Formats: sequence, structure tokens, C-alpha cells
Amino acid sequence: MSSASTAPLPADVAVPDDGFTPTTHKGLTYPFGGAEPEAGGVMQVVPGLNWVRLQVPGPLKHVNCWLLDDADDRGSGVAMIDTGMATDAARDAWKAVFAGPMHGVRVTKMIGTHYHPDHIGLAGWMCDYHAAPMIMTRGEWLTARMLVADARDGIPGEMIAYWRAGGWDDAQIAHASARGWAAFRRIVTPLPISYTRIRHGDTLTIGGQDWRIVVGSGHSPEHACLLNEQAGILIAGDQVLPRISPNVSLGVTEPNADPLGEWFASIARLKELPDSLLVLPGHGDPFTGLHARLDAMDREHRERLDELHVFIGTDGDTGKRAVDVFGRLFRRAIGPDMLGMATGEALAHLRRLEVEGRAVKDVRDGVWWYRAV
Repeated sequence: MSSASTAPLPADVAVPDDGFTPTTHKGLTYPFGGAEPEAGGVMQVVPGLNWVRLQVPGPLKHVNCWLLDDADDRGSGVAMIDTGMATDAARDAWKAVFAGPMHGVRVTKMIGTHYHPDHIGLAGWMCDYHAAPMIMTRGEWLTARMLVADARDGIPGEMIAYWRAGGWDDAQIAHASARGWAAFRRIVTPLPISYTRIRHGDTLTIGGQDWRIVVGSGHSPEHACLLNEQAGILIAGDQVLPRISPNVSLGVTEPNADPLGEWFASIARLKELPDSLLVLPGHGDPFTGLHARLDAMDREHRERLDELHVFIGTDGDTGKRAVDVFGRLFRRAIGPDMLGMATGEALAHLRRLEVEGRAVKDVRDGVWWYRAV
């Protein structure tokens, strides 16, 4: 393929049929059978929709990006959904894509599903190069802008207090502090100062096809999924992943929130969509079996809550800290590089027990202790 096709997405396609042998796992079907785009290349999902996979550091290893055939008043091109981190490897991969299979193709719209750096790290770079508008929900755009703009050098006192509240010791706090405060800015190019806002229920017309915005929360403030009901396709970002559950964390910016409660509500909202959709996730492979996956994610978190409720009741009035419950929530040891995410997820579960009236929080010397009710 030397350029993007302008053929519309077919109305009757839910699962591609291009000679792949589908595989199944835990109630899901993977229509591509494990095939994936080559580095610096694209892979057609259906006519008019191409898949790019970029490497990212860390355990996720990759992020998926999507190119939808589109046109604007300057001519034909592609709408891009998510970009990967602002790393040299990701830049080189995109340069290879636009020098090779997408040679001469212009980005007409830059759409970010959510603010995390592996999804919008190069969005500003793409917008600048292609003079493309930035399209996001307000909650995601403002959060990204806030984090990029926070230029202080030292670790904020609120952050240190949050780590201490989760049960971190002095060595763990020192290790995290040594990384500095500007990590987000280092892997996200500056976003445009103006953007186009999308809301739940809005419709984007891309390449003559309607894509309805379905917003979820819990993993991030206002995560946008894109639904093409005619084609039977859901671009899900991190709101629905096939083999892992997205991180749902209680963070320092909103320590009294209930992200896990928001996550459960988002699962219920997504369950209203057709089960037959081809789901294009932010990580992992395209799959069908949306409802089975949503049910599994919901069940997994509720079972963890029940186990956690029993566990924090074993010490009577003493209670447990976030760091004390890792063994009940995670299937592997938590090292220094995963400590922040693990603490956020543990606190989200403990906070949910508190909201449900199954736990109370005591604060002693700045540390949060949770007791079962």
C-alpha cells in the first residue's frame, strides 16, 4: 500500500477476513491470529483503517495507534488516533511509516483517547508538522496541559505526603525523588494551546463515516473511545484491554476521588454497546467478545475488593496500609519501578471499600491505615 485508500469502511464488516486464522482465549476471539504490523509499517484492519504498533518502554512493550482515511478542505489524508511516547524510537517509527506505506499522506486530525504519554506523547509534534487540529475531551486535554506546564524542579510536598500516606519508607521516597518531577514533560511534546473538545455522545465524521464518542473514566479522567456503529468497530484505547486490566489508581491530584467506582460505572456504560463489535485496544490485539471482557474486568475487581475486605480485617483495630495489600492485589512482586502504580491501584481499592462502607481510614503520623467494617 503506497498511500491511504479513500474507500469507506464497509457496513457489514465486524471481523476481517484476509486469510488470517483466528485464535480464541478466555471467551475472546482474535481475528488476526496474532499477526501484527511490522516495525515502521502499517497493517490493514478493514479498508480505510490501518494499524500501527509502536514500542514503549516498560512492561506493556507496545502501544497501538490507528489511521483512518479522511479528507478535509486541503484534500485527502488520515485521521490519527494516538501517537506513542515522545521517544527517539517512536519518532523514527513514524518517519518510516510516512516515508514508506504512508508516503505523501497528511494527518488531517490528531485525536487523543486520553492524556497518558504512551498515547499522546507525540501529538503536539504531529499537530505542528501536519498543521492538524488536536481533538480530545476537556478532562484529558487539561490534565495533559497541567502536567506539561508544571515546571517546578523539586518534588512537591503533597507528592511526598501521598507516598508517605501509602506506607512508603524513607528509602522508597528517596528513590522516587531521585527521578525528579519532570518525567511527564520529558516524554510528551508540547500540545497546541487550542484544541477541539469532544464529549460523550458527540459524533466525529471521518472519511464520510460517523464515529460516536463513548467516554469512560477510572483509568483516566475522561477517556474517549470511538464507536463506528455502521462498521461494527470500537476504538477502545485503554478503556478495554484484552488480556490485562488497565491501571485504576487513586492519585495525588484528587485524593478523595473514587476511581474504581467510576471504572465500574464505565463498564456498565460500555455493556450497553453491541457485543459483536470488533474492539481495537490501546495495547494487545484486536478482538471480539466485548461483553465477556467487560464482565471479566468487573468480576476481577469485585473479587479483589471482597478479598481485600477480609484481609484488612485480620488485624483488628490496626488495619493495613496500601503497601501491605500488594500481595492480595497483584500476581507478581512489586519493584521500585512499579511501586507508584501499585500504590495508586491499592489505594483505589481501599478507597472503594471506604465508599461502600466496608472500611474506614485512620490517619496516624501521615500514614493512611484502613480497617474493615
